[in-house]
Amino acid sequence: MTAMIEGRRADSARRRERVLKALDAALRADEAITVASLARTARVDRTFLYRHRDLLERVHAAAAAPPAEGRQAAVSRASLQADLANALERNTRLQTLGQSAWADSGLGAPVDVDQLQRQITRLEQQLADARGELGERTDELDASRAANRELTRALNHGPRETR
Repeated sequence: MTAMIEGRRADSARRRERVLKALDAALRADEAITVASLARTARVDRTFLYRHRDLLERVHAAAAAPPAEGRQAAVSRASLQADLANALERNTRLQTLGQSAWADSGLGAPVDVDQLQRQITRLEQQLADARGELGERTDELDASRAANRELTRALNHGPRETR
């Protein structure tokens, strides 16, 4: 049992060493450092890094560290998120401006036409429902008339009483 435990510890130590070497190589090469890329380079599973908090903290610290002197700063996640928020805000403003220009141009349907179209659709649905009810009641009326004819025929042609 202890041999198995010692084997697991040795394997874990080898993987830690591979992660540290991969981290150093990424820092020297000024590559983007992420948990996934580091795990791939070190040939370990990402969960290995998440289970070893000290390694994970090193990865995050290296990813957040400013670039060395003389090199351009890598685009940070925060700056990308700010750019995205600004682009979304600009899109919203442009969409509002576009809708306003469309309405002012007279190319779009006036508001009252749109309301009338909705009312027409609603009335067409009511008409279809009324026609369905009328059909059902017509069938019921035909069935009642047929029953009345049968009863009348039975009364008129039934056995006569002798007096």
